[in-house]
Amino acid sequence: MTSSTLFTGGRVLDAEQGTLADGLDVLVTGDRIVAVGENIAAPSDAVTIDVGGRTIMPGLIDCHVHVVAETLDLWGNMTAPASLAALRSARVISEALLRGFTTLRDLGGADYGLVRAVNEGVITGPRIVICGKGLTTTGGHADLRSRTDDRPGIFSDRLGSMGLIVDGVDNVRAACRTMIKEGANFIKVMANGGVSSPNDPIHSIQYSREEILAMVEEAENAGLYVAAHVYTDKAIRRCVELGVHSLEHCNLIEPETARLAAEKGCIAVPTLVAYDALALEGEALGLGAAEFAKIEVVRSGGLRSLEIMRDAGLPMAFGSDLLGQLRKYHCMEFELLAKVLTNAEIIRSATTIGARLCRLEGEAGVVAAGASADLLVVDGDPLEDISVLQGDGAHMPVIMTRGQFAKNQLH
Repeated sequence: MTSSTLFTGGRVLDAEQGTLADGLDVLVTGDRIVAVGENIAAPSDAVTIDVGGRTIMPGLIDCHVHVVAETLDLWGNMTAPASLAALRSARVISEALLRGFTTLRDLGGADYGLVRAVNEGVITGPRIVICGKGLTTTGGHADLRSRTDDRPGIFSDRLGSMGLIVDGVDNVRAACRTMIKEGANFIKVMANGGVSSPNDPIHSIQYSREEILAMVEEAENAGLYVAAHVYTDKAIRRCVELGVHSLEHCNLIEPETARLAAEKGCIAVPTLVAYDALALEGEALGLGAAEFAKIEVVRSGGLRSLEIMRDAGLPMAFGSDLLGQLRKYHCMEFELLAKVLTNAEIIRSATTIGARLCRLEGEAGVVAAGASADLLVVDGDPLEDISVLQGDGAHMPVIMTRGQFAKNQLH
């Protein structure tokens, strides 16, 4: 039988407007929010939870994760047996839910099997939006081989791999079609150099215009879009001009490019915490001078990029991009964003803007009748104090995903 839960005595957060409404009830039946209003008449068998003046808000959305990267040993992730990689991923997914994230957008690695495992209740976790593998050139950001390793792109088909090495327009088209056939919700391209890859400086431009145009066309033919790993202004502008919709990182963006991206309807996904976490832990992790130099290039531009994108009117979705043991810093992203953005802007990035990027508008990121029952009950007011969204869920006595309690300390 379908169960119902009535939340009473709370303040409901409108993430889009950045406002709180006092005295509203929220009725959940099954996996849906069926009513939001005053004095709701609930079914006789409904469970009533008095939230005691706390905030009822949408579940959070992280638009840049890699759930298969359970360890910072990226080769170890790639070579792990599929069964082990899946179980490790389940742990990553479950941890994120207990921090209040009810939707995760995976930027390379997660497959349709993990999506189904969550949907079927095999794994208790957030819904997952996937791209399959991130597409990389030979020697590009997701090619982890050393310069002297001439083996083919081994292990790219493993669950623990985040990328697929593919070169040439025809091969790119075939790879996109394969990802889409296997359940991808968007296509991911590594279009710029990266921090964690051995052979490509940050400034390197990856893939030809023709190859990226092929990705954009294949994605659009399927009603999807392309997301690009990009740091430098030159790489970002090139992707915007070629029709890429989602711009990941964007640490070195300039005002003119940000304005163009906004005009084209793009959405950016800054991931500042990834670089702060590496700066904090890099020495203990054995990173060398070359890696630290890469990290500092992108880290130093992070806060400025937020100002530029905000002033240009370029929407920003919340992202973290933390790998392995650095996941413990997940919620520090709120603290970093708060150095530039208002709390209301941060909350929109982690709810309504994230939902738009995940193609879940009206489904996720809102507390409204008809939406998915992805709900948090939070101690305090996040519009006034964003820190209540930090602390690994310590300030969240209730976490609900699609009508199921992941946490309930108020029963």
